[in-house]
Amino acid sequence: MFAYILKRLLLMIPTLFGVLLLTFVVIQFVPGGPVEQYMAEARTAAGPGAEGGSVYRAAQGVDPKRLEEIKALYGFDKPPTERFVQMLGRFVRFDLGESFFQNKSVSALVWEKLPVSISLGLWTFFISYLVAVPLGVAKAVRAGSRFDFLTTLVVLVGYAIPGFVLGLVLLVFFGGQLQWFPLRGLTSSNWEELSWASRIVDYLWHITLPVTAMVLGSFAVTAMLTKNAFLEEIRKQYVMTARAKGLTERQVLWKHVFRNALIPIVTGFPAAFIGAFFTGSLLIETLFSLDGLGLLSYESVIRRDYPVVLGTLFLFTLIGLVTKLISDLCYVWVDPRVKFD
Repeated sequence: MFAYILKRLLLMIPTLFGVLLLTFVVIQFVPGGPVEQYMAEARTAAGPGAEGGSVYRAAQGVDPKRLEEIKALYGFDKPPTERFVQMLGRFVRFDLGESFFQNKSVSALVWEKLPVSISLGLWTFFISYLVAVPLGVAKAVRAGSRFDFLTTLVVLVGYAIPGFVLGLVLLVFFGGQLQWFPLRGLTSSNWEELSWASRIVDYLWHITLPVTAMVLGSFAVTAMLTKNAFLEEIRKQYVMTARAKGLTERQVLWKHVFRNALIPIVTGFPAAFIGAFFTGSLLIETLFSLDGLGLLSYESVIRRDYPVVLGTLFLFTLIGLVTKLISDLCYVWVDPRVKFD
């Protein structure tokens, strides 16, 4: 097992290198880099009366000496290979670099935006599993019944509707027409003035619509996986033996079937738990104006803030690889019969 873990850890190095290299190469060919973004923002800030007005003309008409200073500020006076090597050197020390436009380190930005993503991720993860697992068990026990058919229809319809579209419908109907829920933000503007009980109510009031939009699509896979796992176990010989011994259906289900059927679900916990924080929230955060990691990544790509793009990519890729390894090791923990060679 130690050799397997060591091998997986060593394989993470070329994987990370390949992801960063591919992204870095693509970035070199993307028009409108940080220098052009800076000059465009400077011209816009100068107003319509300035030279060139507010029209985007990149570096046209700029003093060459000033342009070289800006390139040196962002490190673009060095060749791409040197910049890539310097970036790898920083990442080895877990230094994610400094943002071009926000005057903060990438690590500080990630920690600043993380609470919003954690809020969405934790609620989505726990509600999904608390609903999906019991629903999957009930569907397996009542397989082929009207309940199974109707719940399957509802689950698949919820899964088929993109979270962004569902969030937009919820926002327009419950937030716009009925005005039952707020349209944006994670808390109200008078949050600091509220009591602790009122803060909890206000937080839950704001988080209801975005979490609903994320949950309805995410729990469908878990529900169907639970159902199929239980159906597979129910048909096995040991279940028939347990019933022949006189055990009640509840004892057979919860003492024998439940333990074996949850193996594929439990082993997916780490990936689902971490994935809830970093995936699927970009459009939801943008739609509900939630300042989290998804919105940070989107704005960084739009503004060509390459240190944030590459720094968060390195961090999220590393977390994903480690989580995948933990998920694989969970198979051994749940089922000792599994051996990795």
